[in-house]
Amino acid sequence: MELFRLIIDWLSILAIPMIIFLFIGYGAYKKLPVYEKFVEGAKEGFEVGVKIIPYLVAMLMAIAMFRASGALDMLTYLVSPLTNLIGMKPELLPMALMRPLSGSGSLGVMTDLMKTHGVDSLIGFTASTMFGSTETTFYVLAVYFGAVGVRNTRYAAPAGLLADAAGLITAVLICQLWY
Repeated sequence: MELFRLIIDWLSILAIPMIIFLFIGYGAYKKLPVYEKFVEGAKEGFEVGVKIIPYLVAMLMAIAMFRASGALDMLTYLVSPLTNLIGMKPELLPMALMRPLSGSGSLGVMTDLMKTHGVDSLIGFTASTMFGSTETTFYVLAVYFGAVGVRNTRYAAPAGLLADAAGLITAVLICQLWY
C-alpha cells in the first residue's frame, strides 16, 4: 500500500511537466512553430473568456441566490432519505448538491466540511473524493455551450448528471471501503 502511494505521489509530481514536454516535443517533431501556436491559442482563449463572461456572471448569481435563499438546505433535507440508502453522511449532501452547479461553491462547501470535521476524517476524505470524481455539469453547460452558441443541449444535461451521480455514489462507496 505504501509503495502504491509513493508511485502515485511521483506520478502526480511529474504529470504536468511531462505533458508540457510531450506537447513541445511533438510540435518540434512535426516542425510546427510551437511558440506561435501557443500565442495564437492564448489569443483565442482570451476571446472565449470575453464571450463567456455574461454566462459566468449569470451562473454565479443564480448559485449565490440558491445558497442564500435556503433552497440548498431544503433540497438537502428532501434528498437525504435517498442518500441514506448508500450510506452517505448527511453532512455530505450540500457537497453532492453543489458540485454539479459550481466548482467554487462546492470548494467552499468542502472547505467548511474539512474545517468542521477535519481533513483526515471520513467526511473530509469523501468530500475531496467527490470533488475530484464529479464535474460542474451546469456550469459547463451554461458557460461553454453558451460560448460556442449551442442552444439545444439535448442529452448533455442528463448524461452529465448521470455521470455525476455515478461519481458521487462511487466516491461514497470507495471511501467507506478505504477509510
